[in-house]
Amino acid sequence: MEFNLLPLIHAIEQFLYHVASSLYLPVIGGCTLLTLYVTLSLGIMLRDAWDRNRHGAPDLRVYRKNVASKLAQNVEHLDARLERLLQKTELEMAKKLDRIRFVIKVGPALGLMGTLIPMGISLAALAEGNIPKMAGSMVTAFTATVAGLGCGVVAYLIALKREKWVRADVREMEFLTEMVVRTGKLEQES
Repeated sequence: MEFNLLPLIHAIEQFLYHVASSLYLPVIGGCTLLTLYVTLSLGIMLRDAWDRNRHGAPDLRVYRKNVASKLAQNVEHLDARLERLLQKTELEMAKKLDRIRFVIKVGPALGLMGTLIPMGISLAALAEGNIPKMAGSMVTAFTATVAGLGCGVVAYLIALKREKWVRADVREMEFLTEMVVRTGKLEQES
């Protein structure tokens, strides 16, 4: 007895086509949201760069205030409490970086999905002889590629700059903490 696998293969292909087609709007919507988020992140980074040049690092200013507060409270085990504060601040700064790092990974992946899904729809339209629908799907496919890759590149550049800032700020925070532990007082900002 022979089994004809063609109907099973056709059913699997149809199932996968419907799954991919159902992802079309979420993927295109995701690419759109990612593009808006990266644009907003770029604007925030430029504003932060302006603020850093005029007033210094905001995270460092907040950390300095927190250290001054600990000193004013005259708490026991100041060195351990300052170390804990430093670690908490570093963790918060790392969490901020994680958001933009997410875009570095997800942007190109959504761009690729946003390319392949419309190309499948385009090929189906070609098989039906619907050339305008095919052309529209191809435009969407290539636009999604550009948007996804562009988001990834801009997010990478933002992350590079922010990581540089974080490393510099953490180095200054560590120095400030060490000086406070050794001297028991907070020096004026230079």
